[in-house]
Amino acid sequence: MNLTINQRYFLGAIAVILATFAGTLIAYPRLPAIVPVHWNIHGEVDSWGPKWSLLVYTPGIMIGMVLLFAVLPWLSPKKFEVDSFRPTYLYIMIMFVAMFAYMQIVSFLSAFGLALDVGRASEGGICLMVALLGNVFGKVRRNFYMGIRTPWTIASERVWNRTHRLAAKTSFVAGLTGLVEVLLRAPFWLPIATILSGLFIPAIFSLIYYKQLEHRGELN
Repeated sequence: MNLTINQRYFLGAIAVILATFAGTLIAYPRLPAIVPVHWNIHGEVDSWGPKWSLLVYTPGIMIGMVLLFAVLPWLSPKKFEVDSFRPTYLYIMIMFVAMFAYMQIVSFLSAFGLALDVGRASEGGICLMVALLGNVFGKVRRNFYMGIRTPWTIASERVWNRTHRLAAKTSFVAGLTGLVEVLLRAPFWLPIATILSGLFIPAIFSLIYYKQLEHRGELN
C-alpha cells in the first residue's frame, strides 16, 4: 500500500505515542504510588503526583499536539499555507512528539530512583531538538504558526526566506553548542542563553534586512 507523506508522518507520530503509552503501561506496576512530576531549574523535585498521571498527561499532550498539527493547515489563511513546506512541517511535528517521549523516559528513570540530573537531561534534550529543528529551518515558508515570526518576516517573503536561512545556521550551532555546555556541566542558564541567542540573532537580522530593502525600494 502506497502511503502519502502526510500519512507516513502521522502514522509515525501515532507509533511513537503508542510506544510511549505501552512502555508506561509495562512499567506501571513497578512504579511507586507517588512519582515526581516537576523539577526546578536546579533539577530538584518540587512537585509530586500519583503514578497514574504518567499514563495520562504526557500521552495526552502528545495526542493533543498531533491533533493540533492536523488542524493547523486547514486554519491557514491564503498565501500562508503550510502546504509549500509540508514535509518540513510534519518533520517538526515528529520532533516535538519525540521530545515528549524522551521526557517520559526521563520521568521514569527519576521515578525508579535512579541518580539522574533531570534538569540537565531535559536541557540536553531541548538543545538537541533545537539543533535538529535548526537543520530544517531554511525550508520553513511564511506562515503564522512556526519560525522566526517578526513583523518584518511576516510582511515580506524575501525577508522571511533570508532570515530563515540564517536561522538554520544559528539554531543548529546554538543547539549543538548548548548540548556541549550541558555535557560539560556549565551553569544551567548558559545553554538556555545559547539557544535563545540562536533565535534572537535572526530576529534582529530580519529588522535590519527589512530596513535595507525598504531604503533601496526593493520591498515586494
